Amino acid sequence: MLVLLGSCASMRQMRPLANEAEALAVHGEPVMRWKNDDGTTTLEYSTQPYGDTTLMVTVDASGIVVRQENALAYENLVRVERGMTREQVSRLLGRHRSVQTFSLSGEEVWDWNIYNDGPGIYTLFNVHFIDGKVVRTSRTYVYPHEGRTMGWYGYPAFPYYAYPYSYRSRFPSRWPHHGWPSSWHWW
Repeated sequence: MLVLLGSCASMRQMRPLANEAEALAVHGEPVMRWKNDDGTTTLEYSTQPYGDTTLMVTVDASGIVVRQENALAYENLVRVERGMTREQVSRLLGRHRSVQTFSLSGEEVWDWNIYNDGPGIYTLFNVHFIDGKVVRTSRTYVYPHEGRTMGWYGYPAFPYYAYPYSYRSRFPSRWPHHGWPSSWHWW
């Protein structure tokens, strides 16, 4: 675990690299190699699904590093535009963390862990696709569970006691929650 955290911390600082051989020696084999129209190659080093960086190292035909950047930096996230294809988004941001499909809206949502700038315990950047084209982007702030979760099905142990779905009586309850104990009438 400490090795993983150490590697994430070192990627945030982005040690300058001189050539492709040095990039391979420092980071290992890339997740993906993208061939660019100008003859350069981009090496993708993604830390998804647990990390919050994707290092993109662009090298020329001779193997010299032309550019290196964190693809999940804010400056790059705002470059996602409506109408982009899945491949264009993958080339821009790198490998995504997960995919959610919503059949009623027809949306497919890809997400990436990004630097946590919000109130939650981590932040997700979401790209929403319909028919393979970007329609919008969003952010999700994930919060920890609050309060005690003893009891069954994650419900608090008291005052709900044993059964998570209380029997509702036609008589009004004296309790502010969902009806225990006055709703347990046996007559």
